[in-house]
Amino acid sequence: MHELSVCQALISQVEDIARQHQAEGIRHIIVRIGPLSGVEPELLIQAFPLASAGTVAQDSQLIIERLPIRVHCESCGADTDAELNKLVCGACGDWHTKLLSGDEMLLASVELAKTENSYV
Repeated sequence: MHELSVCQALISQVEDIARQHQAEGIRHIIVRIGPLSGVEPELLIQAFPLASAGTVAQDSQLIIERLPIRVHCESCGADTDAELNKLVCGACGDWHTKLLSGDEMLLASVELAKTENSYV
């Protein structure tokens, strides 16, 4: 389960952000994951309580936004959504495509708790 190590790296990044902003805690962590990233969102959610235990993110909520697979067609020039294991152009059906997105895992945002009633 490499999602635990991915989650530990995520927590480390979030701790750095909290430290830079002198935050007392973290409310929400939003991560965007594409289906070709190699990370299983469900396993990441399961690993989160273990990875965040004892950190400033311990009481935070992990929110995952799933990204679509997008391709650029080198034949017709269209940018379209594609399916997993079927990276063909949605406009003309050609297979000469270039992956635009869907293989990423991004830390999109972090809501920090500066004081009990003040959030960043």
